[in-house]
Amino acid sequence: MGIGRREVVEVSGPTLVVLAAGRARRYGGLKQLAPIGVHGEGVIDLIASDAFAAGFDHIVMVVNADTGPEIQEHVRNFWPKNRQVSFALQDEPLGTVHAVLAAETYVDVNAPFGISNADDLYGRDAFARLGAHLVAKSTNCLIGFQLDRALVGDLPVSRGVCNVVNGHLTDIWERRKVHNSVDGFSSDDGVSPVFLDPESIVSMNLWGFQPAMWPLLHRAFEEHDFREESEVLLPVFVGKVLHHVPLRFDVLVTTSRCVGVTHPDDLALVQADVRSQVSAGERPEFAFG
Repeated sequence: MGIGRREVVEVSGPTLVVLAAGRARRYGGLKQLAPIGVHGEGVIDLIASDAFAAGFDHIVMVVNADTGPEIQEHVRNFWPKNRQVSFALQDEPLGTVHAVLAAETYVDVNAPFGISNADDLYGRDAFARLGAHLVAKSTNCLIGFQLDRALVGDLPVSRGVCNVVNGHLTDIWERRKVHNSVDGFSSDDGVSPVFLDPESIVSMNLWGFQPAMWPLLHRAFEEHDFREESEVLLPVFVGKVLHHVPLRFDVLVTTSRCVGVTHPDDLALVQADVRSQVSAGERPEFAFG
């Protein structure tokens, strides 16, 4: 697979690193291309559309060797030709910190950059806040979502529950098996509290990092004990950084819903949500107009 830049054009806006190397075992297919748009557009198509509208000029798509060629061919065929797109290879499934490091070659390491998943649709407001912050501010940031606006369906998922003080992130806990039941929002991971406030601010891996994060990312990966945990995850990494390094993370709470296709049953729900966004004028009917 030929990894690199699709083409080189002049860029003036920030770069977005899209983590598209996941194997999608629970979904059972290439969920990055799951047809959630009104006209069958894939998840990454709507993510790119929202990012471009928010001023991002360069997208680095982190892919794996198995599904990367299909994603790369899709982008080549359907995305605007006047946009800078690069493809980085994550050669082993060692977590989201490793995925970000795989993109380093294609990112200006002296400039801030954004990070997003490839299977979550964050909404235009979320990307607008991220893009504006990266242009105007010199701090790291997290786009925060209310828990009740970051779940689709009733099947369990993982969420990074945030502690926010005066608009700044002070801690983050990765909660697993989070779901909505008749008794409310709860987590079955054996950690207290079991029930979660529906207005809790959660991370959906939509980050803004300053250049000073690069050496910290490298150190976290190099010092990680893979015998205890097979992946180095961004929320866990940031949670540790907050306690050891004097870095500020501004939490920008969005009005957007975050919907994704973790499970096969999520597809119809996300398709309906996208159509409601179009009907409400929150996004255009066509991803790339």
